[in-house]
Amino acid sequence: MRLPLRLLAALLHLLAWTSTLLNIHAMPPPPAVQCNRTTGSSASGCTLYNTYGAWGDRKDCHIPNVTYPTTEEQLRLAVAYANRNKIKVKVVSKFSHTIPKLACPMISTSGSEEALLVSTAKLDSSIEVDAENLAVTADAGVGLRELIDRVEEAGLSLVAAPYWEGVSVAGLISTGAHGSSWWGKGGAVHDHVIGLSLVVPARPSEGYAKIIRLEPQDPLFDAAKVSLGLLGVISKVKLSLERGFKRSIAYNFTDDDRFEEVYVDHAKKHEFADITWYPSKHKAVYRYDDRVPLNMSGNGVYDFIGFQSNSILISKSMRATENTLENARSVSGKCTLAATTVGSKELLANGLRNGLIFTGYPVVGRQGKIQTSGSCLYSPTADIMTTCAWDPRIKGLFFYETTAIFPSPKFGDFIRDVKKLRDLKPENFCGVDIYNGFLIRFIKSSRAYLGHSEDSVVVDFNYYRANEPSSPRLNQDVWEEVEQMAFFKYGAKPHWAKNRNLAFLNVQHKYPNFHKFIAAKEQLDPQNMFSSEWSDEIVFGKEMEAKGDGCALEGQCICSEDRHCSPDKGYFCQRGLVYKEARVCRYSPSSIS
Repeated sequence: MRLPLRLLAALLHLLAWTSTLLNIHAMPPPPAVQCNRTTGSSASGCTLYNTYGAWGDRKDCHIPNVTYPTTEEQLRLAVAYANRNKIKVKVVSKFSHTIPKLACPMISTSGSEEALLVSTAKLDSSIEVDAENLAVTADAGVGLRELIDRVEEAGLSLVAAPYWEGVSVAGLISTGAHGSSWWGKGGAVHDHVIGLSLVVPARPSEGYAKIIRLEPQDPLFDAAKVSLGLLGVISKVKLSLERGFKRSIAYNFTDDDRFEEVYVDHAKKHEFADITWYPSKHKAVYRYDDRVPLNMSGNGVYDFIGFQSNSILISKSMRATENTLENARSVSGKCTLAATTVGSKELLANGLRNGLIFTGYPVVGRQGKIQTSGSCLYSPTADIMTTCAWDPRIKGLFFYETTAIFPSPKFGDFIRDVKKLRDLKPENFCGVDIYNGFLIRFIKSSRAYLGHSEDSVVVDFNYYRANEPSSPRLNQDVWEEVEQMAFFKYGAKPHWAKNRNLAFLNVQHKYPNFHKFIAAKEQLDPQNMFSSEWSDEIVFGKEMEAKGDGCALEGQCICSEDRHCSPDKGYFCQRGLVYKEARVCRYSPSSIS
């Protein structure tokens, strides 16, 4: 179904408004692992799916066997079985939001190769709050929302959390998930870890697997804090806490002039600061976000608009409309949607509520109600009218998510270059503003080997992705140039759980302690039990040796010939407009033979 553009824009505006008035719930997400046969705590003939639909057919990730341990000892026995039988092991949580296929072993569709997938979906029964020592210890599969709620019930607060709460405790630290802060221990959750339990292979005399307990003084601790599942299987995580507190938040929607010069001052002035940039609208949104005492009046909630339940009808209609705009090459149509999206977010404070609705700034609320969102995750199964907007079952939104992490001094020059590209034709940037614009956050330097060795600025942006990998996108060259500018001109690091493959090219050279991580891996997993061709492709950042036709369209390569784009549809490999070293797929209908 496709609605007229103006009607769709009006409905989107209305939906955003009514979602703040009503407690609208959604269908729960489909299970990450779907199997032909399930018996007790194990299953066979399974396929692992990404929750966004980014991958997940039998060719992508077929797995012969899956086990669902409920205790640490069952987890140890699973690793022991794999070690004894010399088979690969990968781990997945019940959410599966990681975009690279880190959790997928490279298995043939015939199932002739052996592997074991360990799901932590049922390893979620234990949360132990130590109020006296300001700490909490949780099983690996515990969901972030459950953890936060339990901590807040004890009068304490977890300081750092990602903005999206659909993650497990082990999953979020394994991939370097973060909020935004240069204060205290910083915005990265792994820098609040004070203990970690890991199940690793062992000698036969030790039962083929053992549990090791790591604390900050242990030599392996800085390797294990961000491990990508390559060192072993995390069984428990211990995080530091603080006495409960509230936050006071206000958004300032203003002109984007000079924000690339003031971002450092903004981050230093406000503990949980961020900036959202809508380039096509020449608008920057400053988040003034600071902790305040518990006795300050206010019971505010942050329920980010993008993570709220959405009408299935509207989600499908928006996707159908965006497909139509892409096929018609209608930049103006995308700009109409972008204007409505940004306007709704300003009117509704991006999902902040003082109570039932948003009534004005500042919004004051407890840390546990205001630090992370994900209300579309929770619902009775019977409710089939709404869901998360990207739910692949409804053919809703489908997008790329690029995340680049810059050393702070380089970020300003990156934005200046992006502004130069934007100013050539601002309407070409409307596609990113339909989603979340450029979300800019701050994370502090970290001791983790696969963390960031300097204070850094993180930039996230989402943009349209075609359902068919061979289909080029409107303004594809713009996003490819921004992407290559970030990762190659300015040396940004990719977020381990996001990005297209090309963002990981030569990634190991961007981490001064990468060799220490590899040494830890060789010590804990000498047989490479937890590695696969998929994870090696990301961690070692290698481009495919033989570039195939159309490989640049999905970021599997950087184009060097026209055939790497889509010349039959008018897309040819050309130089960047601002970053001349970039090689991008640009639409040029006059070149079609």
